[in-house]
Amino acid sequence: MGGFFGAVSKRDCVLDIFFGVDYHSHLGTKRGGMIIHDAKTGFQRQIHNIENTPFRTKFEKDLRDFHGCSGIGCISDTDPQPLLVRSHLGLYAITAVGAINNAEELVSQYFSDHGHQFMAMSSGKVNQIELIAALINQKNDLVSGILHAQEQIDGSATILILTPDGIIAARDRVGRLPVLVGKSEDGYCVSFESFAYHKLGYEDAYELGPREIVHLTADGCKTLSPAGKEMKICSFLWTYYGYPNSNYEGRNVEVMRYENGAILARNDKARGLAQDIDYVAGVPDSGVPHAIGYANESHTPFARPFIKYTPTWPRSFMPENQKIRNQVAKMKQIPVPELIEGKKLLFVDDSIVRGTQLRETVEFLYESGAAEVHMRSACPQIMYGCKYLNFSSSNSEMELLSRRTIQALEGEEGQKHLDEYADADTERGQCMLRRICQDFGFSSLGYQSLDGLLEAIGLDRDKVCTYCWNGKE
Repeated sequence: MGGFFGAVSKRDCVLDIFFGVDYHSHLGTKRGGMIIHDAKTGFQRQIHNIENTPFRTKFEKDLRDFHGCSGIGCISDTDPQPLLVRSHLGLYAITAVGAINNAEELVSQYFSDHGHQFMAMSSGKVNQIELIAALINQKNDLVSGILHAQEQIDGSATILILTPDGIIAARDRVGRLPVLVGKSEDGYCVSFESFAYHKLGYEDAYELGPREIVHLTADGCKTLSPAGKEMKICSFLWTYYGYPNSNYEGRNVEVMRYENGAILARNDKARGLAQDIDYVAGVPDSGVPHAIGYANESHTPFARPFIKYTPTWPRSFMPENQKIRNQVAKMKQIPVPELIEGKKLLFVDDSIVRGTQLRETVEFLYESGAAEVHMRSACPQIMYGCKYLNFSSSNSEMELLSRRTIQALEGEEGQKHLDEYADADTERGQCMLRRICQDFGFSSLGYQSLDGLLEAIGLDRDKVCTYCWNGKE
């Protein structure tokens, strides 16, 4: 996915931006970038690869060279950014989070004539941030350009632009991601995660609506283009991506996860499932709060039968080689034998996407002496790869466990009945659950229903994107 942070202040705010961006490190693992503006010396920029070294470590040595009262930064899971752009609109820096599904079509449509060119990355693809800037530059001002770019993009684009006059922040067209503004004695900041600026001495000031564009200076926050009426905020922010301390649209992430787990427990009780369990546990780390909610509701002891060892390998997906990633994931799982041997365990995971590491986790638990391993997913079956924020994006939807299982059961005919497979109360839904249990060795398997997920989030369901689950925006 990716994250962003920016600040504009009456004082030097380099450290605010450094720590603010670092607090978004859970949202991406590819690259990090910072660009600072100083009224006397102009723009200073650095971009680093953070696949094997955390953002903080990579950028600490750059801090002595940064100085200025405004800046933006990002954690990117895609392209190198922020970029510094010079055009008829002036000199500005830009960073964005989202996805562009029609990038090649846009290049062909708007920039195929002589005189236009893009710097190609090693893959041959155009840097999507450069493409967004090129679309913006087709208009006569930045606000019109941002609106134009967002209308032309099939996907989404939340954009920060740093100019000598401050920061322009634009939430994507239907608000799939949050954009929050914080205020301090010295200025304003803009952030994906609210807790990032709370820790830096800012307080909540404003939350952008869908499509809204604002201008931040050290003295205030001004709306440049009003919010639209349609919102489709990503439901995965609450189940997985969002940090526990954060709030989106007034709904706290951690509180939602407790409620989500409680709903799972109530559903199991109504069906008479998994009522003889020794311990409820969460698959570390984001499955833990869902499991706490389940344990509290079911009055079953919560435990941690295995612990993730993170000092050596803070992120299991850092190595590029899949075999090494799997080995690292296995090495991180440190069992507590007293909580596993002979026990009936129910685990709650935030989601089940491809199931690659989950199979090894179950094998590890049985090898450690577990009598039963029950699995619950805190969200519904993922049937579609995300085309808006790059979550669960893959080369083929057949990489998704649910779609792969359906293909194994019925072939192409099964792909015509995804709605039935997504419903545990149907024959096809039960058939898929039995097949996954058989393949993975689960004693039982259950997914949160879409209705249960939306109930836990607590927003009007028409304002929440559910594309991953049902293929509908």
